[in-house]
Amino acid sequence: MRRKLAAGNWKMHGLAADLAEAEAVARDHPRPGCDVLICPPATLVARAVDRLSGGPVAVGGQDCHKTEKGAHTGDVSAAMLADAGATHVIVGHSERRADHGETDADVAAKATAAHAAGLIAIICLGETEAQRDAGETLAVVAAQLAGSLPEGATAANTVIAYEPVWAIGTGRTPTLEQIAEVHTALRERLRALLPSEADGVRLLYGGSVKPGNAAEIFAVADVDGALVGGASLKAADFGAIIAALDGAPAA
Repeated sequence: MRRKLAAGNWKMHGLAADLAEAEAVARDHPRPGCDVLICPPATLVARAVDRLSGGPVAVGGQDCHKTEKGAHTGDVSAAMLADAGATHVIVGHSERRADHGETDADVAAKATAAHAAGLIAIICLGETEAQRDAGETLAVVAAQLAGSLPEGATAANTVIAYEPVWAIGTGRTPTLEQIAEVHTALRERLRALLPSEADGVRLLYGGSVKPGNAAEIFAVADVDGALVGGASLKAADFGAIIAALDGAPAA
């Protein structure tokens, strides 16, 4: 049985004072029926680990370099995140793919680095609005999955997050039927790529998930949780999403 996961991506938001919101999530949900993860900016990872240690909220990074160390000014390695106490790292987010030109091969290399450091890699996939309108969604996400999934990926060290690019931060979401279509297709593709692991790999949905639509999204088959952006910045909003996930049917 796949345990649900509520993951919050703070993106480039958050100063030390904002960790009070993460602490409020931990306080208000001391024994959640799902895994809870917050990925703050790299400057806050170690402090978040210190303040959330022993509680129900894990801490992750938002990106990592594909190498363990080297002359890469401004980058953070997976080993550094693990050393700071992180347990997860997001790789391949559409904002990284678009803003930094990251390819599927780059994402696979970062996921490999994450695994080597003992981190769980959250690999992001998703189509643009033009690709959706052209009817290319399933082909696009299938190709991204095949190209971004590293050797050695397992249900224990890898999570897949489907985030349609046109839904991220826009307030728009696909229909429940569209979400179901993509998640079903991803599960089938995983069965071809990782036959012995596929049914255990968690598939998250991301893209304008908020308290008002979380419960209906989580009721969709093969949706094992969410990668939440803006709504994870406030304990009240993220907490409502966690509560909705707690009430979702088991996979």
